Amino acid sequence: MGSAEWRLRLELAACYRVFHQLGWTELIFNHITLRVPGERPSYLINPFGLNYDEVTAANLIRIGHDGAPLEPTSHHVNRAGFIIHSAVHGARADAHCVMHTHTTAGMAVACKAGGLEHDDFYGAELFGEVAYHDFEGITVHEDEGDRLVASLGDKRVLILRSHGMLVCGANVFNAFRWMWTLQRACEVQVASDSLRGANLTLTDSVRTGCAADAKAFEPRNSLERMLFDSVLRRCRLDAAELAGHA
Repeated sequence: MGSAEWRLRLELAACYRVFHQLGWTELIFNHITLRVPGERPSYLINPFGLNYDEVTAANLIRIGHDGAPLEPTSHHVNRAGFIIHSAVHGARADAHCVMHTHTTAGMAVACKAGGLEHDDFYGAELFGEVAYHDFEGITVHEDEGDRLVASLGDKRVLILRSHGMLVCGANVFNAFRWMWTLQRACEVQVASDSLRGANLTLTDSVRTGCAADAKAFEPRNSLERMLFDSVLRRCRLDAAELAGHA
């Protein structure tokens, strides 16, 4: 493979280790996918059956738009679970990285009729950036992909009602930054809603300003990379282990 794909493999493998460190895992389920540049659409995905801390750059699987491996592999691909990712990657040229989680806080918010609130530091950053998709059951039917993409529109965040969270980004670091923001917003909402008394609310003008300020940092990839690397350092990974050569 070329050096560009190997770099992407290292970034994605590191991201799986970061998710493991943060506890954003659901046993062997859920995915983080990353587009591989080239004439033929292809994406990197985790081998089905491995824990996130077992994912390496070498054992990531490159798949086509239908979820089938494009190269020999001893591992399986959860093609049913890839329906969500394939739909978003196929419809959004800017969705180079797609992350899907089932965290407890995220699922709790997804179960609320009002969805995500925008009345705290992190929730306000996502004002105007959140879309919703109604629950249709386990996502194993390909025809749901079109409806899911229609629900997402041009937003960066999709709350799958009664299901979980999805974030798309320009790269691993960009998507991680917004997934971290979303997760924190959900955690704060769960905690604040559990306390006695009414929550404070923000005006739309304050929310809009907060979201604009948060977006202003987006072009500064160094910030998003620093955020990602700060968590990656907690993993204390050996370079050979991450690559899969240990």
